[in-house]
Amino acid sequence: MRELDGRVALVTGASRNIGRAIALELAAAGAHVVINALSARADAEAVAAEIGPCAMVAMADVTDRAAVDAMIAAVRARFGRLDILVNNAAVRGEVPFADLDHATWSRILSICLDGAFHCTQAALPLLKEAGGATVVNIGGLTAHTGAVERTHVVTAKAGLVGMTRALAHELAGFGITVNNVAPGMMDTKRGASAGNQQPRHHATQQTLLGRRGHPDEIAAAVRWLAGPGGRFVTGQVIHINGGAYLGS
Repeated sequence: MRELDGRVALVTGASRNIGRAIALELAAAGAHVVINALSARADAEAVAAEIGPCAMVAMADVTDRAAVDAMIAAVRARFGRLDILVNNAAVRGEVPFADLDHATWSRILSICLDGAFHCTQAALPLLKEAGGATVVNIGGLTAHTGAVERTHVVTAKAGLVGMTRALAHELAGFGITVNNVAPGMMDTKRGASAGNQQPRHHATQQTLLGRRGHPDEIAAAVRWLAGPGGRFVTGQVIHINGGAYLGS
């Protein structure tokens, strides 16, 4: 089933892990996909090669508004439209609050939260023109549970929840749905920004299903929200965590 035929999607932070899985899943549904990355061009181009000619690589720093504006202009020039925006770009480090300097705090918030602001606002004209567009913000389990040594990350991801709910109200009149998909306890490869280590809370928190989640399971939820089945869903946080957290 190619329910997204003719649609165009932009996925930030799409060179690996959850972002990569989302890009591949949306392409499998028929969408043209713009793969954004900050610096991992080779990884982004590898994702594009997996997808084929309907993919486009867009290297841009989501914290830089001029770079984001240029990326959206390139999407318009290439495809003429944008139907799906997935704000996935994020960095997840760990540091004790007493040692958390303001520069690190600001950097994490600028990527996770300011990046979603810049991308959504810059893309808004195209999303309005699409008629029935979708914005998906990728949140996280700890935004709802808290976690040690992740004050900056938890704050940024919790801010995305507030942004999601506010924009659901504001953009509903344009037929744009805005939702937050919150992964938890995922089996992903940690990069250098996270110290190449699993988060500390993974050692103490377990899932009811007895396993870690897979990026493909997050991607499937994003595909559903972007497709015809998700058109009556907006302003929601959709938890995908194997029962690690049962809150609303």
